[in-house]
Amino acid sequence: MSEQTANEQGTTRSFGLLIGGEWREAAGGSRAEVRSPYDATVVGEVAVATEHDVDAAIAAAERGAATWRRTPAHERVAILSRAADLADQRAHLIAATISAENGKPLAEALGEARRSGAIIRLAAQEGSQLYGDSLPLDANPGTGQDKVGFTLRQPVGIVVAITPFNYPALLVLHKVGPALAAGNAVILKPAGATPLTALALAELFVEAGLPEGVLSVITGSGAAIGDALVRDPRVRKISFTGSTAVGERISALAGVKKLSLELGASSPTLILPGANIEHAATAVALGGYVNAGQVCISVQRVVVHRDIEADFLDALLPKVAAIRTGDPFADGTTLGPLITAREAERVERSIAQAVAEGSQLLTGGARDGSFISPAVVAGVQTGQALAQEELFGPAVAVTTVDSFDAALDAANGTPYGLAAGVFGGTLAEGIRAMREIDAGSVHLGWTPLWRADLMPYGGFKASGYGKEGVRSTVEEMTEVKTVILHS
Repeated sequence: MSEQTANEQGTTRSFGLLIGGEWREAAGGSRAEVRSPYDATVVGEVAVATEHDVDAAIAAAERGAATWRRTPAHERVAILSRAADLADQRAHLIAATISAENGKPLAEALGEARRSGAIIRLAAQEGSQLYGDSLPLDANPGTGQDKVGFTLRQPVGIVVAITPFNYPALLVLHKVGPALAAGNAVILKPAGATPLTALALAELFVEAGLPEGVLSVITGSGAAIGDALVRDPRVRKISFTGSTAVGERISALAGVKKLSLELGASSPTLILPGANIEHAATAVALGGYVNAGQVCISVQRVVVHRDIEADFLDALLPKVAAIRTGDPFADGTTLGPLITAREAERVERSIAQAVAEGSQLLTGGARDGSFISPAVVAGVQTGQALAQEELFGPAVAVTTVDSFDAALDAANGTPYGLAAGVFGGTLAEGIRAMREIDAGSVHLGWTPLWRADLMPYGGFKASGYGKEGVRSTVEEMTEVKTVILHS
């Protein structure tokens, strides 16, 4: 069970493992501290799971899945609705936990936490609506009207959800909520840097009355326990958000089971003649630096037409310079630290490499511990590493083009295809952009940094496969069975 003691932000939480709804210590007895990315203070402590704990969680999930799949949808809805109400009541506590372990400003964290209840309710509704289809069997040559066919949707069984650090509430609930709503048992492996939020959310479901065995949370090193979770044949579905490299490893290890992989990105925003420059600059200044740029749909690349480049940069640079870094809990902070100093060093090196290759650092880019001051780098060619590789940091690379066709080429010129934004251009160019940009979502009149919890969400190419978004996730976490009645 969790324990807590007071600190200046609220509470320091100490958690064991959640195995099938029961709190227990890890088999090896080890625990790990969770530290703030801002000042390295200890903000919590969690158990460190072993492969023995993984096996216990899967065994519990087998029992839980058998119970939960037989639970009527209206009962699942009632339990999830109680969890959603608890999420609403504890939004400020969840936000404080997010800020403490992730480092994002409290206002950003509160926005994330306040979506929690809504996501759970949306999942509950979608999970209760598992419609099937009737089959026109008499259209098959040789078949009369003596047969009736239809499809049923049923839960896959055991779902393993592996989540990243950057949105420790939102991305947990986009996996756990639909999986539970559809009748599955879930084993959650949250990011090692941000386990406290996941465990606090799991408490909501346990308190709401989730049956024994249905939910487990395994904390610890992904390198130590990830392979055991992924390989086990009792697991029927893996939902992973993280790097393309880890996604490729999961694909190689998983065997025959369903996969959803939300992977890397280098998302472009096109700024074309006719754009409202002020509006576009405001959107980029927001979309490039929220959560210190640690967002897969962050504006990493701006592809701007040469005719409006100077005006756009004149509008953008003061907005970026006004972004205020500091203590995530302080009023007015709009940019927190990166998740670790090591990540900040990596981003610093990426910017320095671009400058060494001939790009121009127009503002920012200085490192102070885990902080990188918000940066704009101009003159970046699409083939450079700053455009090709996912940065996951507070910097925007600006690429200048001479035509709309060149803008499309630049947008599609990386291995990734998660999301894209377009400002300006003609109606015909907008239609071409939505058809020809190879990305899972294309936003006309905004940057890639926008997501509704109900919309299909997922990328093309190396950005992964499968879709999230609550309805899509419910579909991914169920299987279709065909039933034929023979007279």
